[in-house]
Amino acid sequence: MQPIEQQILSRIYGRGRGWAFTKTDFVAGFGEANIHQALSGLARAGTIRRVCHGVYDYPRHSELLGPLSPDIDQVAQALARKFNWRILPSGDTALNLLGLSTQVPGKWLYLSDGPGRQYAVGPQLLAFRKSALKDTGFKLRESGLLVQAIKALGKEHVDAAAVGKLRQWLEPKLRARVLRDTRMATGWIYEIVKQVCREDGEPEGRG
Repeated sequence: MQPIEQQILSRIYGRGRGWAFTKTDFVAGFGEANIHQALSGLARAGTIRRVCHGVYDYPRHSELLGPLSPDIDQVAQALARKFNWRILPSGDTALNLLGLSTQVPGKWLYLSDGPGRQYAVGPQLLAFRKSALKDTGFKLRESGLLVQAIKALGKEHVDAAAVGKLRQWLEPKLRARVLRDTRMATGWIYEIVKQVCREDGEPEGRG
């Protein structure tokens, strides 16, 4: 194995199984031609796999099933890094990523400040929809994901169980930052964010 291929492989191993990437993730350290050659060699060897045009992953494995399907969220993030887009999971995609829905979306939809595009990732469809920057303008990825999931659930369907799941998902150390980050969200959404982020999980009293 060539030294550059070995160095790139070390970086891939460091990220762990399931990580998706493009050659853009390595350009800071290696020449583009060398990266292309190394990734092609690793794909031929079966160490990594090409999941769609220009995107590879380090496949997750199951003892029973062998290589598992690509992590679509990882693929979306790899494309966002490649094209310097800001992206945000939307609708059913957000619900699935936060564990509020076990149903696999027919189409994985992300809002983006880049152009609208679609990619086939195996049998699944990954779509980016151009959106106003204010919808993707949160500083923290967790803030945007939380807001999109609450919006997808709808005001009438956010119950104590949903708030509890969201609290489990959001790391306690991030709660204060998410609360500040989402202040400009729609009123009813922000009220639910406050329930998720408050120390006791209880909504604030009026007064």
